[in-house]
Amino acid sequence: MDVAHCYLDGNADAVEFCPHHSFNHLLAASTYTLQEGVQPSRSGSISLFSVDANVGSLDMLHRVETAGIFDIKWSPIKIGAGPLLAQADADGYLRLHGLEHSLDGPEARGHVLKEVGGENVSSSMCLCLDWNASASSISLGISDGSISVVTLGEAQLQKQQAWQAHEFEVWATSFDIYQPQLLYSGSDDCKFCCWDLRENPSKLVFQNSSIHKMGVCCIANSSRDCNTLLTGSYDEYLRVWDLRSISKPLNENAICLGGGVWRIKQHPSVSDLILAACMHNGFAIVKVRGESAELVETYVKHDSLAYGADWQCGGSCDGSGRRIWSSTVATCSFYDRLLRIWLPETQMAT
Repeated sequence: MDVAHCYLDGNADAVEFCPHHSFNHLLAASTYTLQEGVQPSRSGSISLFSVDANVGSLDMLHRVETAGIFDIKWSPIKIGAGPLLAQADADGYLRLHGLEHSLDGPEARGHVLKEVGGENVSSSMCLCLDWNASASSISLGISDGSISVVTLGEAQLQKQQAWQAHEFEVWATSFDIYQPQLLYSGSDDCKFCCWDLRENPSKLVFQNSSIHKMGVCCIANSSRDCNTLLTGSYDEYLRVWDLRSISKPLNENAICLGGGVWRIKQHPSVSDLILAACMHNGFAIVKVRGESAELVETYVKHDSLAYGADWQCGGSCDGSGRRIWSSTVATCSFYDRLLRIWLPETQMAT
């Protein structure tokens, strides 16, 4: 199962494979390190790697030193010359990094990240972010319980709206990929909400405060079914929601994964497979069909909080013409600063 591993320069909290063709081998990994003292500081970094599971290689191409990072995500489509990597950080900033080819110096062998834009969104910390499907807007969850939506203009980032959405930290914001005017949010106040962005400030569509027993950490649409939504919570459950009656939440089913479900990632091509980072209980692969969820595999070779997880895009055909999708996974854990590349045992042929 294990392909390669390395230790980062700080506490590792997010990993993201680039989803774009010809950049699928690129992996970004971010860190957040609290420097305690009379005046505490929060430092961080983004490390850019080239990954080739076929030969077991994990090569670092570039590192950017920055503020402590809580979340990173690649743009879903190319913007200009290529993809952008967005960063939500402890200084209250949204920052955008573009890919450039390095032509000289010690990094001449590949790509580097260059900051191409930034916006001071809040005096509080930016905890999470999400791109809408057209990569024209980014939502951010803030530590003071608010949400901001920032638009990408030709020349600059601009805050479009902000509103007080929750009582405590907002750990998850997620655009609906089928109805981009809708935004979901989850918070330490145990509330799961949906907002209509066509009004300013956004209008509350629904709010559920009775199902999640602890904070809501992550939210994701199903690419298989526009009526299915997934949430993960500190209460250790991955939940499958039916949104066909969106005005009054919601029929739901759940599977206990243990440890606290911090992050969920749907396989880019095999839509019923979900990768989950389960904090105190390692990583899990779950098969979701309809409103049911089944645990099919676990990975417990990290010795600290399981925070970052992602699938690599890409695939090939075997001799019978079946499409074999890439099953390469990147995971990271916090205090031991460990990044691992591994191959699940779960079959992913279609």
